[in-house]
Amino acid sequence: MRLSGRALLLLGAIVALIAIAATNQIVPPTTERQAALRIWLGARATGITAYLLLTFQVVVGLVLSHPTNLSSWRLSKRLFPWHEQLWVFVLAFLGVHIASIVLDSYANVGLLGAFVPGASAYRPAPVAVGTVALYALLVTGATARWTKLLPSGAWLQIHRLSLGVFALTWIHGMLAGTDSGALEPMYVATGLLVLGAAAYRHWVIRRNHRLPAIPIRSEVAS
Repeated sequence: MRLSGRALLLLGAIVALIAIAATNQIVPPTTERQAALRIWLGARATGITAYLLLTFQVVVGLVLSHPTNLSSWRLSKRLFPWHEQLWVFVLAFLGVHIASIVLDSYANVGLLGAFVPGASAYRPAPVAVGTVALYALLVTGATARWTKLLPSGAWLQIHRLSLGVFALTWIHGMLAGTDSGALEPMYVATGLLVLGAAAYRHWVIRRNHRLPAIPIRSEVAS
């Protein structure tokens, strides 16, 4: 049976998460320090993966809501399923990232520090930014999935905060990681990508003297 693109993504995510969880069993650590570092590496790997997936999701969302997409590109039916389903994968890798950070005794973040802004002993401000980004991501994603529970158009107003979620995540990644210096080219490139996509969308809307793009769900349904 041929797997669809979604099924392949789901399978890949499951395999990746299982591999991370089973790392200590695949190649047993030789020292306690090595075992502790593997937890940290798992936290960094899943955090970076979640960030890259979020970057792709935000860029796809900007393409979907771009005025030219509604008039010429007409990519909604192809791209919207990716935009919608990626939220699940972002949450999956983010969940492993948070769990790994909490379990990492060297990180000194702890359960309270992971969910209460400012409660982390390790770099409290950058970690707090990440916690706020987590809650903002949950709000923007949940309201987009359960639009019928909100007043008409309210989900779209909330969903526009996704750029803010990305910005907070970008700041968290740049300032919270001890290896952020080595990853700076990645953060610069992804930041410029999202900034450029957002600026181009805004410029076209201003140039055409038109209202922001109609809601994605309405356009896809038609």
